[in-house]
Amino acid sequence: MMTDNQCVNPYLPSWEYVPDGEPHVFNGRVYVYGSHDQFNGYVFCQNDYVCWSAPVDDLSNWRYEGVIYKKTQDPLNADGHMCLYAPDVTRGPDGRYYLYYVLDKVSVVSVAVCDTPAGKYQFYGYVHYKDGTRLGERAGDEPQFDPGVLTENGKTYLYTGFCSPFDTSRHGPMATVLDFDMLTVIEDPVFILPSKPYNKEGGDYAGHEFFEASSIRKIKGKYYFVYSSIVMHELCYAVSDYPTHGFKYKGVIVSNCDAHIDTYKPADKQMYYPGNNHGGITEANGNWYIFYHRHTNATSYSRQGCIEKINILEDGTIPQVEITSCCGIKPLIGRGEYPTYIACNLVPGLQEGKNGFRLPPWVEGVYPKITQDGKDGDKEIGFIANMNNGAIAGFKYFKFEGVKRVSIYTRGYGKGVYEVRTSWDGDVLGEIAVDFTDVWTKFSADIAIPDGVHALYFTFKGSGSSSFRSFVLE
Repeated sequence: MMTDNQCVNPYLPSWEYVPDGEPHVFNGRVYVYGSHDQFNGYVFCQNDYVCWSAPVDDLSNWRYEGVIYKKTQDPLNADGHMCLYAPDVTRGPDGRYYLYYVLDKVSVVSVAVCDTPAGKYQFYGYVHYKDGTRLGERAGDEPQFDPGVLTENGKTYLYTGFCSPFDTSRHGPMATVLDFDMLTVIEDPVFILPSKPYNKEGGDYAGHEFFEASSIRKIKGKYYFVYSSIVMHELCYAVSDYPTHGFKYKGVIVSNCDAHIDTYKPADKQMYYPGNNHGGITEANGNWYIFYHRHTNATSYSRQGCIEKINILEDGTIPQVEITSCCGIKPLIGRGEYPTYIACNLVPGLQEGKNGFRLPPWVEGVYPKITQDGKDGDKEIGFIANMNNGAIAGFKYFKFEGVKRVSIYTRGYGKGVYEVRTSWDGDVLGEIAVDFTDVWTKFSADIAIPDGVHALYFTFKGSGSSSFRSFVLE
């Protein structure tokens, strides 16, 4: 369908579910380490760790590196009854690669090691104090969660934590310093940001206190701490001159529902369904990117990785970026066929319930959702289901030139029209009539799209529910 060398979100195949992505550049390639959800999963992170990589100069060309670590390799999880939560990787002083992670029912940090960035990692040990007590199990320790790691000058800085807005037992994210062996604590944990219950002074962190998803980078001599705030859908960042103290809140980098963005809609209008978020930033071929994830299949347990290009300004700040279908890199070519799973905007319509009452968008079957046929692991191309009356699917951005006809492939018991626009609330450029069909069927209409760089929005108006697989620009 899509032309080669075009970056699209999600950046991995539509049947792959790798959230919590931590990108790192090793030897001219970007390697992404994340947890591994299942399609139709019932909890977070059910699969083993896999890795994908791409050349730094072509983030459209991702290569599957295979399973790099199995959940049963941890001695605490030999029977596989626990899941592997979000990991991170750092290159140690010895040149080897160290994978840090936490299992879902314990509060200690496990470590695996490999000679290459994406080979077969082997269990290495648990982060521990000098007396052998594991970090997270000493009296007074707070539970460890979602490690982020940075190694420099023979030391490794480990950032962990999970802080519910209502849990007074947790004070905030912790920074712990490890020795050359990558396991032994040489500086005890210290809190670097406030959790909601302990943000007594309010200030810049108010409304953006730490929730989870610690990620750390060093950029031009400063330490950038990226995290998910208490509203969950946004990735915020704080900056310091030091790795373990002095962090100042700077803002939001990305929201997976585009909250706060007011360039194309009201700032408080959500343009995708929100959910937890986790990711990191990296430089590749002179450009900076934020990796984050979106939610699919109308569940929290089938998440997919996305990318947006970001700008780090001269003063070190990072303006919030829109979520897009084109990774914010360059507009997609406004010709040919595109799958609908690259939608960056999904907005529900208002549905009629019994006795004429309006149903809220979270009612089962009402919200449009990105999904797929088959079971987890099947290489089935994703599509949008539940396009009910008023539902909107949006794609940003394309460079159009001379497009005079638009076709769509739909199926299901939806009868009506798909309205075509270049903004979610703009003028209707044309309509494509659709009817009931049990198989994917092509419907077309002569619709002229203005030349230039625009978004593309499809709004279903009619009865029943339609599934939407792809669209063709001619």
